[in-house]
Amino acid sequence: MRIAHLILIGTASLTLQGCLAKTAFNVATAPVRIVSKGVDLATTSQSEADEKRGREVRKREERVGKLDRRYEKQRKDCLDGERSACDDARRTYEEMQVLVRSLPAESGDGED
Repeated sequence: MRIAHLILIGTASLTLQGCLAKTAFNVATAPVRIVSKGVDLATTSQSEADEKRGREVRKREERVGKLDRRYEKQRKDCLDGERSACDDARRTYEEMQVLVRSLPAESGDGED
C-alpha cells in the first residue's frame, strides 16, 4: 500500500510540474499579451484607414448622384414654370457643390 501511495505521489508531482510550468509561463507572458492586444485595438493600420476613407468617398459619391437626379427633376419642373422647383433646384445644386468639393479629384488617365 505504501508503494502505491509513493507511486501516486511521484506521478502526481511529475504531471503537476508541467501544469505549474505552463501556469508560470502564462503568468509571466500575460502583461506582454495584454499590452499587445491593447495596442492592436487602439491603432488603425494604413489599409484599415484606406478602406474607411474609400467607404466615406463612395458614400459621398452616391449622395452626389442622388442629388444630381433630384436636381435634374427640379430643373425640369422649373423650366415647366413651377417657381418653387426653381428654389429647390438652387438649394440642391448648392448642396451638390459642397459635396463635390470634398471628393478627391479624378486623375483622368483611365486608371482606378
